[in-house]
Amino acid sequence: MPFKIVRNDITKMNTEAIVNTANDHPTVGTGCDHAIYEAAGYEELLSYRKENIGYVEEGGAFITPAFKLPTRYIIHAVSPLYIDGQHGEEELLRSCYRKSLALAAEHGITSIAFPLISTGGFGYPKEEGMRIAVDEIHAFLLNSEMQIYLVVFDENAARMGKNLYPDLEAYIDQNYVQEKNLEEYGADFYPSATTSPAYPDHEPSLQQNTYRKEIRTKRLWGKSKNARREEAGDTAALPSLAGAETGSFFDKNEAPLPGLPADEDFAIEEIEQKIAERMAHMSDTFPQYLFYLINEKGLENSDVYKRAIVDKKVFSKIKNNPDYHPQKLTALCLCIGAMLNLDESKDLLSRAGYALSPCDKTDIIFSYFIEHGIYDMIELDIQLEEHGLPCIIS
Repeated sequence: MPFKIVRNDITKMNTEAIVNTANDHPTVGTGCDHAIYEAAGYEELLSYRKENIGYVEEGGAFITPAFKLPTRYIIHAVSPLYIDGQHGEEELLRSCYRKSLALAAEHGITSIAFPLISTGGFGYPKEEGMRIAVDEIHAFLLNSEMQIYLVVFDENAARMGKNLYPDLEAYIDQNYVQEKNLEEYGADFYPSATTSPAYPDHEPSLQQNTYRKEIRTKRLWGKSKNARREEAGDTAALPSLAGAETGSFFDKNEAPLPGLPADEDFAIEEIEQKIAERMAHMSDTFPQYLFYLINEKGLENSDVYKRAIVDKKVFSKIKNNPDYHPQKLTALCLCIGAMLNLDESKDLLSRAGYALSPCDKTDIIFSYFIEHGIYDMIELDIQLEEHGLPCIIS
């Protein structure tokens, strides 16, 4: 596997090169930058940059020796400072990955470890930063051979990366994480097993316990009459089961729980089945999830690619190759073709490493059409042309 996400200390990665999140001027920042300078030899590395590199603009990259680190090189990606997403931050961040990988290839490097560039002290939103990292690394690996690691500390970031690129092998070094948490927060961070790990002194309130009891009661009532009574035990502690004799979830004299329908057609089993079905598709690739959504909506494949104005041969490649990675424009058109809503579109796009950007005119137009259920590529193409953007229909 040429691409892995790991939770580890980047200064301890045994690769030929590691990537640092650098400043444009020869100064040392916080976080990853400071940790790498400290591990490499603070004065040696800083002196080398001052004497041999100097100023490098945002989005650029340069390479230095690794000094005391267990690696040959440090590639320094000059990270963009995130302002509001409307000052070219995305292109600068993509440039950091592209130029770092180009430098690595130029120096014959076969293995490299990246941090999640710009998402720390530089303020880039972590989820969008992860999407860009996965997108650029994946694009590079389509035509190049290199072992690439994306080093994260956050468990959510590791999970996010695996969702974006299901073939990633997510390696979780729990010992490292615990060590770092103990170092930063002290022994109180890991309370006894009898309390909540996130809130060591927290005890459930009466309201929370009541709500949990109501949920449990609802779950019991979703089963057969005999099974409900057998599991419930003391029926006096539960709301009246009189209505359950006829299949109703609630006694006529009792109000239903907030947000839950009281009609007898309501079935817990159906909800659980739908949730289980969605969870079964958590790790789907773009093609797998696309065809799951098409089937779920009862659409014909021919209608989808015709509505999307996607070539039949391209659509066939997507269908027959579960690892196919479409271009972003193709993926957007397929969202229209499959008549997806906005949430479904975002989910599908994320599986190819893409996101709908609020700063891209094409993305804004597609978002508007999807959000309003307008699945007309001809009208969408007209809007693209009127806004000075390349047309899709030649």
